[in-house]
Amino acid sequence: MATFFMSKAEQPIGIFDSGIGGLTVANAIHSLLPNEKIIYFGDTAHMPYGDKSPEAIKYYSIKIGQFLLDQNCKAIVIACNTASSLGYDDLNSLIKGKIPVINVIDPTVDFIISHKKLKNIGVIGTKATIKSNVYARKIKEKKSDLLVESLATPLLAPMIEEGFFNNNISKTIINSYLSKTKLKKVDALVLACTHYPLIKKEINEFYDRDITILDSGEIVAEYVKKVLSKKKLLATKKGGTHHFYVSDFTPSFEKSTKLFFKEKIHLELKNLWQ
Repeated sequence: MATFFMSKAEQPIGIFDSGIGGLTVANAIHSLLPNEKIIYFGDTAHMPYGDKSPEAIKYYSIKIGQFLLDQNCKAIVIACNTASSLGYDDLNSLIKGKIPVINVIDPTVDFIISHKKLKNIGVIGTKATIKSNVYARKIKEKKSDLLVESLATPLLAPMIEEGFFNNNISKTIINSYLSKTKLKKVDALVLACTHYPLIKKEINEFYDRDITILDSGEIVAEYVKKVLSKKKLLATKKGGTHHFYVSDFTPSFEKSTKLFFKEKIHLELKNLWQ
């Protein structure tokens, strides 16, 4: 019997997040690179990461990264700002250059720096992401004259996970955050949480002036394409079945994934913590 081997380029891209918010990044990658096969892991048992300790987030990132490595992924995308800010270095040390590890922060920072008209940058995200000060630090390292104002918006991710958006509840919460003084003069707003693209329309509606809203989905997808192309790892034929894993789920939760991925998907339960 003949044995068939999968070439490195035809191996899947691994993507993970604290929940299903990272499916916005997975969807952007799927749309831009339709030949690629995706293995997604949403750590819904520990969602949200934003109120967890740095040590816990590093542990989760390494554990999930090892799982994706065991699935023969050719690259890993950390589709979570909190894990990108606190778990990226530890995961990179684990991988030891075997495959590319891509976070959502660096491509977004590079995008900001490349657009010279942006001067006053606002950043909204989880408590852990904002406390890490990672966006302000990385932006200032590359362009010290830019102003960066960061604001923790901890209610937004759980609100979105529960389906509370495009209604009066979400409008009230979003407006309360965006009305804060430190965000009054920004000309660009970084959605530093992969859940937030689902409320991008509501955020745009809040502003009565031109403002650049930056979500990481399309930016990261373009970066993934660039990295895979450079390493000659782009899939050349249509990939097989995508696999979507979560560490905890309910049937109603599964239905909501279509909002993030734009297609009906089946979630498989995979508990890495036992």
